[in-house]
Amino acid sequence: MTLITTPFAARATAAEVLAGVDLTGRRMIVTGGTSGLGAETARALATAGARVTITGRDLAGAKPIVDEFPQTEVAALELSDLESVRAFCAAWDGPVDAIVANAGVMALPTRQVNAQGWEMHLAINYLGHFALLTGLRPALQAAERARVVVVSSGAQLVADFDFDDPQFERRPYNPIFAYAQSKTAETLLAVGISRRWAQDGITANACAPGQARTNLHRYMDEATLRALGRLDADGNLIVPEEFKTLEQGVATAVLLAASPLLEGVTGRYFEDNQEVEVVDGGPERMAGGPASLANAVAKWAVDPAAADRLWEYAASAVGSAE
Repeated sequence: MTLITTPFAARATAAEVLAGVDLTGRRMIVTGGTSGLGAETARALATAGARVTITGRDLAGAKPIVDEFPQTEVAALELSDLESVRAFCAAWDGPVDAIVANAGVMALPTRQVNAQGWEMHLAINYLGHFALLTGLRPALQAAERARVVVVSSGAQLVADFDFDDPQFERRPYNPIFAYAQSKTAETLLAVGISRRWAQDGITANACAPGQARTNLHRYMDEATLRALGRLDADGNLIVPEEFKTLEQGVATAVLLAASPLLEGVTGRYFEDNQEVEVVDGGPERMAGGPASLANAVAKWAVDPAAADRLWEYAASAVGSAE
């Protein structure tokens, strides 16, 4: 399969990706859109004219965007709370042209679970988004050529999805592997949608934003930060010069959500505005640092059989009819 390429460089900004693209009248949802990459994604889409619904927990964080772009709105959505997801879906009216599944949590130092007993990385990053997307499938269908963008991570290269113990009920909890498993699951979610909803005109792709400075690392303890090379000898947070700006970090997600260049493309994984190669994954990749977790997707994260199995697991967990 030939990899898809675009004319945009790795450090292209969202503005460059959307230059000349008019999204007026298009309705889009960005989860986790009140801060960081989510807020920048919402801002970029709104700048191009989209009517963006920004979801999150701290709704005040979206105020600057809503003030700047009258066509945007904010709505409460707690992805770890299944009832919150169902309420959001029930309240939605009309079509939705694109959903950017951006919200996420990373490396919680201790195992936490939600009301359903789901481990929190899986609850927020994957199962909550699965419930949201399947709940809004009619709205996506109504748009006729809708797109789903799942914001994954290079962490999917570290860990496969453990179908025998996905909630860390028996194996020792590890914050990095819990996060990595959820990102593999997110990537498989895009594959699953592409296999099931193509007849509805719905496409789905996953992407990694690359290394960018956000508050995603806020839950990491010192040991985890040191293991990832994010602390210097004095305990200071390291922000490498090669980190992207937020405007650069959201370019790939925006490209997938709105660029005419990706019309009809589905079931693929992108980073730095290009589709990446499929490689073997494994925990040993962590030893290579951030560079070894870039510009590649693990075979297990795009495996159709795994995507189908995971879909059935998620549908059973959330009580979906899908």
